[in-house]
Amino acid sequence: MDFRVGQNIGRYKVVRLIGKGGMGHVYEAVDEVIERRAAIKILKAEFFGNDDMATRFLNEARASNIIKHPSIVSIFEFGHLPDGSAYIVMEYLEGETLRQRLQRLGRLDNEESLRSARQICSALCAAHAKHIVHRDLKPANIMIVLDPDVIGGERIKVLDFGIAKLAENQAKGQASTRTGVILGSPGYMSPEQVRNVKAVDERSDIYSLGVILYEMLAGQPIF
Repeated sequence: MDFRVGQNIGRYKVVRLIGKGGMGHVYEAVDEVIERRAAIKILKAEFFGNDDMATRFLNEARASNIIKHPSIVSIFEFGHLPDGSAYIVMEYLEGETLRQRLQRLGRLDNEESLRSARQICSALCAAHAKHIVHRDLKPANIMIVLDPDVIGGERIKVLDFGIAKLAENQAKGQASTRTGVILGSPGYMSPEQVRNVKAVDERSDIYSLGVILYEMLAGQPIF
């Protein structure tokens, strides 16, 4: 069992490990006061003391709250544990990622593909209006959850703004990018992002969305 399970983080009791990502582990937790379920993302121990990774972690929380869109995962709070590790408390989502759905079904029909793409576009429009570029849009970072109030009964949730590019007046310092280091997922990155991740703008996210839409319709990556 993971040593975090059973621990309390503020008002939240950690219930179980639900996922592992590049920057941290994600746990299901419950607010013991109001019985609200939440997901808590904790920065990996190997990044303790790494200012760049801590900045990305903080800016992930800031980006989501600056955008404030129903198809962007909501962040409740940000803090540090007694051992110094940073954490983010966010809404708990029940569903599957677009990557999981594509693995399960092979491809999506035209109607579902376009409906999903429209919701992703709406989330990206809200982000770009606030001068925030996601920079890591891919099926694994797109969650599909039940929502009876939207057409089709499902809502898209765009996750993981960990390497998002924020406007200078929004970020608490931008994490530095060493020459030759590629940030993002190669199969979904625009050519300009491969060449220079610092210089990308909103159009890079649009490119990634096009690659995702192709994969939804064709059932296989474009590359």
